[in-house]
Amino acid sequence: MRLLQLCLAISLTSGFAAIFIYITGVSTLYDKYSLTDEDLSALLSLQSNFKKCVSANGLGLHAVSGRDYCQVAIQFPSDTVPKWRDPKTGELEGLSFDFNLCEAISIWERVRNSTTILTREFIDALPNGWEEYAWRRINKGILLNHCENKTLCMEKLALVLPETPPFIPRQFDRCAVIGNSGDLLKTRFGHEIDHYDAVVRENGAPIQNYTEYVGRKSTFRLLNRGSAKALDKVAELDETEKEVLIIKTTIHDTMSKMIREVPIHNPVYLMLGASFGSAAKGTGLKALELALSVCDSVDMYGFTVDPGYKEWTRYFSESRQGHTPLHGRAYYQMMECLGLIKIHSPMRADPNRMVKWVPSRDSLTAARIASEKLLSSRPLTGTLHMMMRNLGQPLGGSMLQFYLHLIGNCGIHIGCCFLHLMVPARNLLLPRSKPT
Repeated sequence: MRLLQLCLAISLTSGFAAIFIYITGVSTLYDKYSLTDEDLSALLSLQSNFKKCVSANGLGLHAVSGRDYCQVAIQFPSDTVPKWRDPKTGELEGLSFDFNLCEAISIWERVRNSTTILTREFIDALPNGWEEYAWRRINKGILLNHCENKTLCMEKLALVLPETPPFIPRQFDRCAVIGNSGDLLKTRFGHEIDHYDAVVRENGAPIQNYTEYVGRKSTFRLLNRGSAKALDKVAELDETEKEVLIIKTTIHDTMSKMIREVPIHNPVYLMLGASFGSAAKGTGLKALELALSVCDSVDMYGFTVDPGYKEWTRYFSESRQGHTPLHGRAYYQMMECLGLIKIHSPMRADPNRMVKWVPSRDSLTAARIASEKLLSSRPLTGTLHMMMRNLGQPLGGSMLQFYLHLIGNCGIHIGCCFLHLMVPARNLLLPRSKPT
């Protein structure tokens, strides 16, 4: 028993020592980054102008600096009444969301210079691409046993898998992404929307009978699982048969049958896309991702982004439960103030509206270069940010479990602690809701 107690004491002491060494080193890490004075100035300018932009354009939102050059929080007025509850926990959505601007501009720049369409070229280039990835894009792919029968996998993907990317970055000049919000019926944007070079729509949102509000033009249509299952019905929405259909989920045997037998003349592809974490899987964000990968400038319509949100509505059908509306509004405002998109809504209906304090492309380029230096020199970026944001705060459930996990599982094996710390805790591009 005495030996057990001694081992436990050594384990706890070693664990706390490892955490202490790591935390005390955080404050000096910035001094070692290879950032010039110009780099620091670019990051500070980005953060400063971002806060001004949110205040000037966010319709009541404001942003505050975080604990380093990259962190900001977008906050809602204290009298905002959240309506959405997490279906798992029952907790109301928070009123403050954290963002890492350095990671945001770096990741979105990569999106802007890459394809979001899955290709055979991409799968072939991946190490064990067919065995480890391709089967995941086929419905019930688990039955294919990691594509042991590569021919069968290739056959199932053949109708939606081009050899090389069918579109290139900035192929279109001005693009509009049209959401499904009932807010579209408050303003007649149709004529304005039809003047874009390309228009991206979502799921089964109709055009007929709503053209004065949503326009006639449609270049791309992004489909979630439910809409993709009704691929034949979606294809009927496009009278020209030229609308490109992009499925963001998996290919089903029923879809393949529809493409072969209906027949569906529209091009059909699977979306590759970046991963923004569990809180950013909405079709709206993926539609913006698609547009940013093929367009020089992107405007968005039909997203619930104005104050006064009560319930998620669609312009063509009954109301239904939405998801994280405040989170979404903060995220889209972040995107606008990084120069990625321009928001159009009933309260921002003037087509000539100027987004005040949005950074210039030169200043964004300077900040991105500095950000990539910073991120490349920080192998512990994910965990570092998580720990810095929580220093001095009460240890809530997740953070307490994180530290106890380090202590309990590492013990006297100090190297194990650093192995755990090398694993990013989460994708910090996404906001983290703070409880109200």
